[in-house]
Amino acid sequence: QVQLVETGGGLVQAGGSLRLSCAASGNTWSINAMGWYRQAPGKQREVVATITRLGSPHYGDSVKGRFTLSRDDAKNTVDLQMDSLEPEDTAKYFCNADPYGSGPAFWGQGTQVTVSS
Repeated sequence: QVQLVETGGGLVQAGGSLRLSCAASGNTWSINAMGWYRQAPGKQREVVATITRLGSPHYGDSVKGRFTLSRDDAKNTVDLQMDSLEPEDTAKYFCNADPYGSGPAFWGQGTQVTVSS
């Protein structure tokens, strides 16, 4: 099992910045990819940014050039720096960890990000 604890989020004006952090514990050796997803009311969950253990970050089209994902395997953390935030970025953000093999993914409880216009 892997446990994910998210911090950060909150309310910010359009054009502002926020930083989300996610710390993994438990069987962290089993994690391959880590990243962030988001879900706005009435919409499907979508990928924000992910990174595999030895790879480069992959970003969703709507956040490219504005968000930056970083991973620290020594600390078992993955951070999402969000700049130039837009009201459309308002959603609940979830940390995700995908294990090697075919096991189920792990999810954090989610943290709310609200961007006012």
